[in-house]
Amino acid sequence: MVLQVKTSTYEAKTQEIAKQLLAATQENRSFLGSLRDQMRWDDKLLAWAMSNPGLRVQLFRFIDTLPALHSKSEVAAHLQEYLGDESVELPAALKGILNFANPDSMPGQVAATTVGTAVETLAHKYISGENIKQVIKTVERLRKEKMAFTIDLLGEAVITEAEAQSYLERYLELMQQLVEASKSWTTIPAIDEADGEALPKVQVSVKLTAFYSQFDPLDAKGSEERVSDRIRTLLRRAKESGAAVHFDMEQYAYKDLTLNILKKLLLEEEFRQRTDIGITIQAYLRDSEEDAKDLIAWLKQRGYPLTIRLVKGAYWDQETIKAVQKHWSQPVYNDKAASDANFEVITQLLLENHQYVYSAIGSHNVRSQARAIAIAESVNVPRRRFEMQVLYGMGDKLAKALVDRGYRVRVYCPYGELLPGMAYLIRRLLENTANSSFLRQNLENRPLEELLAPPVVQEANNSCTDAINRVSNHFSGAADTDYAEEEERKMAAEAFQSVRQQFGRSYLPLINGEYVNTPESVDSVNPSNFSEVIGKVGLISVEQAEQAMQAAKAAFPGWRKTPAKQRALVLRKAADLMEQRRAELSAWIVLEVGKPVKEADAEVSEAIDFCRYYADEMERLEQGVNYDVAGETNRYIYQPRGIAVVISPWNFPLAIACGMAVAALVSGNCTLLKPAETSSVIAAKFTEILVAAGIPKGVFQYVPGKGSQVGAYLVNHPDTHVIAFTGSQEVGCRIFAEAATLKPGQRHMKRVIAEMGGKNAIVVDESADLDQAVVGVVQSAFGYSGQKCSAASRVIVQEPIYDAFVRRLVEATKSLNIGEAELPSTQVGPVIDANARDRIREYIEKGKAEAQLALELPAPEQGYFIGPVIFSEVPPNGVIAQQEIFGPVLAVVRVKDFPEALAVANGTNYALTGGLYSRTPSHIQQAQEEFEVGNLYINRTITGAIVARQPFGGFKLSGVGSKAGGPDYLLQFLEPRTVTENIQRQGFAPIEGAD
Repeated sequence: MVLQVKTSTYEAKTQEIAKQLLAATQENRSFLGSLRDQMRWDDKLLAWAMSNPGLRVQLFRFIDTLPALHSKSEVAAHLQEYLGDESVELPAALKGILNFANPDSMPGQVAATTVGTAVETLAHKYISGENIKQVIKTVERLRKEKMAFTIDLLGEAVITEAEAQSYLERYLELMQQLVEASKSWTTIPAIDEADGEALPKVQVSVKLTAFYSQFDPLDAKGSEERVSDRIRTLLRRAKESGAAVHFDMEQYAYKDLTLNILKKLLLEEEFRQRTDIGITIQAYLRDSEEDAKDLIAWLKQRGYPLTIRLVKGAYWDQETIKAVQKHWSQPVYNDKAASDANFEVITQLLLENHQYVYSAIGSHNVRSQARAIAIAESVNVPRRRFEMQVLYGMGDKLAKALVDRGYRVRVYCPYGELLPGMAYLIRRLLENTANSSFLRQNLENRPLEELLAPPVVQEANNSCTDAINRVSNHFSGAADTDYAEEEERKMAAEAFQSVRQQFGRSYLPLINGEYVNTPESVDSVNPSNFSEVIGKVGLISVEQAEQAMQAAKAAFPGWRKTPAKQRALVLRKAADLMEQRRAELSAWIVLEVGKPVKEADAEVSEAIDFCRYYADEMERLEQGVNYDVAGETNRYIYQPRGIAVVISPWNFPLAIACGMAVAALVSGNCTLLKPAETSSVIAAKFTEILVAAGIPKGVFQYVPGKGSQVGAYLVNHPDTHVIAFTGSQEVGCRIFAEAATLKPGQRHMKRVIAEMGGKNAIVVDESADLDQAVVGVVQSAFGYSGQKCSAASRVIVQEPIYDAFVRRLVEATKSLNIGEAELPSTQVGPVIDANARDRIREYIEKGKAEAQLALELPAPEQGYFIGPVIFSEVPPNGVIAQQEIFGPVLAVVRVKDFPEALAVANGTNYALTGGLYSRTPSHIQQAQEEFEVGNLYINRTITGAIVARQPFGGFKLSGVGSKAGGPDYLLQFLEPRTVTENIQRQGFAPIEGAD
């Protein structure tokens, strides 16, 4: 069914005005026609990008890299790497300048200069100046053309508190200089006055999240407090100087919190009567109409109007991809026509409520602006309450046409250094060259009727999402909690309250379907506050371990014969129960092992995914394989091995315990789970879930006990078939040696699956995006206090950027919040226990002896806390660069070039995870081939592997066995068999296809 925006009383007027505007914007233009060869290089690049999708992608990637390239040789080399790619069809002129043998040669230098200058010229088209002096010159020119302005400050992403403070100070200075300059400007009635009221001549646009480096919806209260202080300072200074302030809208995750903060702040007595402030709404968001209605209702209550700037939205690709990756519903319309239609609906809503709201309609689409004018003229919107907005360098002719019609036009002018402004430039280029862009369609001489037709919306059009999903894996994982939703935050808080009421309870082992008393128990405590006892855990004796083993033996014949479909059903039921208890399970993880909230929630998703994925996998493997030939059937089938002992770690107390256990179970093995002592309560909760899901007695048993006694007994038991272990290299190697020894009465070889940690490195080369690299390294190194097997404990940085990288790394780490894991503001919680804390402290002392201490943060006293520590100038063979520390300690190694970086990265006994931040295609290719790790992550964090997306596991001394969450994992719990039958009888055999 096709829905059409209803043709209303405004449509005829819209068409009439749009035709007039279009006629004014189409004079003297020729873009893709015969003049192409005479154009400047910057125009040529844009034209080529429009006509060649492959070139568009590679060209924009090259432009993105340009800020990091510091010599013409580097520029030339990267030009060849990006544009010489086989997927790119090059226009003859571009092919000509790229035809050089050596980047250092004269032709290479000429190519670098030509393209570098073209990109700089492009940037100047969209960026209004590199410094305040240039910006003042730009806005004075705009004012001569009777256009108002708003200034936006470009720059590096705000990832440190020093940068957040600097962002505020730069805006205060910008306002002061603009206001000073404005004193000499003559008043222009078209933009400086309206309905007898003087309008501020100076306006700035700011991003709320840039006022606090740790802005996070999960920590709504903390973010609001930190941001509001800086905003108050800005608004007070703006009032003193007579400048207006407009708040931009950013990614969807921040929208609700941004609106809540502004609505609260602008009702404060000091700011309530201010009308020189603006808020932004993005029409490509599905809930933007609702937001507009809420804001209008709030403005009625406030009693004083504010500006609402309506834009389409600039992060469509990012929002779409994030939603697909997170398994969240799409926040944006997938169809541009739907965004256009929504834009018109909200335009009407704003203009028809002009007594409460000043509308600023931001668009380069002639129809959208004509629609706004048609409505404004029809309902007699006063001039003060309505203006049009365009971006600097885009829609110039439209802006002039609007000015000529007597409307107030404001130009959004980004300013700042060209190179940090590249991210902004690429968003503009994407917008200009997209097939659906009005600017592009207008330049391509599309028919008038097509350009100006009302937007037609295909109902439930999810073609884009479907296409992205088809590219992604067939297995669809569980969606993490979206803490941007207030309801989810409320549920999390309630779960903590509920779990706290259960503190101190006893948890007994489950042996042969019964919870049994034990001679010994241990207290599991909250590492954030070790005076809190989470639960008392009964530890089994060796005699009870033997009872459990005998129960498993007795249950095995029945379980192995249970159809795979039925076994899979138990796993799927367990997954559903975990989904229902998600907030509660997260709370147990946070409180028992000190993992911050978001990471605990992701762990619950992983456990759910293991259940569902391994259920699917077992049903696939159950089919077996036929290798039949005429007269003979050949079946390749699998059978369970027997009894599996699962020894799980404390750092992923639910996900890894669950993953190893359910893999063994769904394969038809009876399973004994011996969790780490410090995380036995969570393992008890997992046990409750499996029992509720219908696991038969004796098939799964929960056997907490001392590793040195019970663990060793089960490993050495002659009836153990499979040992699945995750933990330290020392214990893993011991298990491997003991399992290799044939015990009396043992009639099989034991299978060991062991994941034994890593000394994981991230390489940062000189072409890397430092904003991205610093954030990624901080998350990878200090997330969960560095206690993940996949955590980064080394970062290897090329010399040219080493000092700048370390400086920002230290500042970004200083900006982290250290505290109790339960607090929504916490990014770095405690380490697991006193032994871990003391061991890490010993390593820190060793580090001080062999490297330079770049940062050591203080930590709270009441728990097992260690503040993040960074060492610089670390020798590649130093103790802290070679040994696994398992804590928040990061070694930064300096290297001359990329080959040395890879050699240092590979120079340890481990090969688990590794990362590379680079925008050099040849380096990315080389790392894929030569970086010795099981999981290599390029231009992203190196933690957080997702089931069936990034199957996880390493080699060398990082472990043995296939990757968890991958297609080979279950094979380790199964024995393959071949069954051949001769089906000929007396020379007769059925032959397929014969009569």
